[in-house]
Amino acid sequence: MTMARKYLVDPAVTRWYHCISRCVRQTLLLHDNSRDTKRDWRQWIEDRLQLLDSNFAISVGGFSVMDNHLHVLCRLDPEAADRWSPQEVMRRWIAIYPPKTLKSDDEKAVRQWLEKHAKDARRVTLLRDRLKNLGWFMKSLKEPLARLANKADGCRGTFWEARYKSIAILDDDALLATSTYIDLNPLAAGIASTPEQGLHTSIHQRVEHVCQKGEKEIERLKAARRGSVAASVAAGAMEQDHWLVPIEDRRTALRDEAGGLECREGMLESFPLGSYLLVLDYTGRLFREGKANMEAGVKEVFDRLSSTLEAWQTRADKMLHAKSLRGSFFASNNQTVAEITTAPGHHFRNLSPQPPD
Repeated sequence: MTMARKYLVDPAVTRWYHCISRCVRQTLLLHDNSRDTKRDWRQWIEDRLQLLDSNFAISVGGFSVMDNHLHVLCRLDPEAADRWSPQEVMRRWIAIYPPKTLKSDDEKAVRQWLEKHAKDARRVTLLRDRLKNLGWFMKSLKEPLARLANKADGCRGTFWEARYKSIAILDDDALLATSTYIDLNPLAAGIASTPEQGLHTSIHQRVEHVCQKGEKEIERLKAARRGSVAASVAAGAMEQDHWLVPIEDRRTALRDEAGGLECREGMLESFPLGSYLLVLDYTGRLFREGKANMEAGVKEVFDRLSSTLEAWQTRADKMLHAKSLRGSFFASNNQTVAEITTAPGHHFRNLSPQPPD
């Protein structure tokens, strides 16, 4: 169904990929739950993404599950898989594909199973490679759902289009634009009036996660959306215990301030969740109304990114009004592409900046 394949852009150049997969004939198979009223396929995908994120050497930075397609923003972390012990590789694999003959609630039996199969070096090497492969990640997401849906329908046939589309993200501006595009998909489709109202999206999960922490954190988040820099930074710290990749990469700042304090790798340095919400809200109103008032903090955000509102508006307008995204990679400027295409040892075909249709 979803085959592993070579990357157009070397993983050493970029670790971020925007993956898009559509239902066959673009029918609303993810929305139509009349076949099985006890199961919500979109929620199933969210839960499955979290499971895969916890066990693959691939992290999820964003997602949007629509009625007939889905978007997933993935970061490849192959070095993490190389550090796993044989037992850890096997443990992660059976968490995704539990053996039918193994009782997962029997700790002794699971431990013995892991010790036995971890001795098979050839099998361990094969599974380690799968657990850091983007094709296997998408296969492990899509194939089980297709089987469940066909079983619920009592039929056979294809649920997904044959191949998923993967777009390599080459720089930080392109990464921010892609994440914003994914989170605004429900708004662009007319099924949500604000970004966080779009169910089954990463931004909905991030906001819900903050809300679960209590009133104090909610007030910080609201202050961040009004443009408070201090509140914006505080809001970024709330992401560390959420399964999605944090918006802000705080490693350098905390290492400098706290002498080696470790934290999770995020998406963008000096760009907390509050700032992302400001950009998302501004872009959403820009798309919905054709214009947007400049709120406090928005211009400052783009200044910190060494970008301009005009460039962002042009890029966002192209992406959100495009019927589909073209190309196999996304860069914000020609210079980034030129640096990659001229890098020693790399041979790329037909590379030019994406931008979307």
